[in-house]
Amino acid sequence: MNDLELQALVENISSEIFGLPFKHKATFNSRLRTTGGRYLLGTHNIEINKRYLEQLGKEELIGIIKHELCHYHLHLEGKGHQHRDTDFKLLLKKVGAPRFCSQLPEEAKKTKRSAKKILFYQCTNCRLTYQRKRSIDTSKYVCGKCRGRLKKVKEVLLR
Repeated sequence: MNDLELQALVENISSEIFGLPFKHKATFNSRLRTTGGRYLLGTHNIEINKRYLEQLGKEELIGIIKHELCHYHLHLEGKGHQHRDTDFKLLLKKVGAPRFCSQLPEEAKKTKRSAKKILFYQCTNCRLTYQRKRSIDTSKYVCGKCRGRLKKVKEVLLR
């Protein structure tokens, strides 16, 4: 499927399901990584992630298009078009659009839970302990209470 076929599909879904015309552009955007599509408020255009069509098929693509058209039509009508708005949730339910797109199979393979570490630093002067998720340069930073030097006390790995 190319951009022209996508444009025709979006216009068709808009007129059949919403009863309203789609007067802007619908294109594939290969740079989208974490979402199935997006509605651009400034231009009123819709961008779709082509990998959803390739990996999950046309039904998933149609669901994403319905979702983005909900944003589109509600925004143009001046109603609540954000995910948290009641108007948006009701229109999603009415047209049978998903609230969120499915996870791509290739992304499911990539996500592995890495061990989280917690670092503990202690002031050499007042003995105040700091708990951090990221390491700090102890030559640059000092205690916020007494301006004493900090030293790393321990590092704990959580699984």
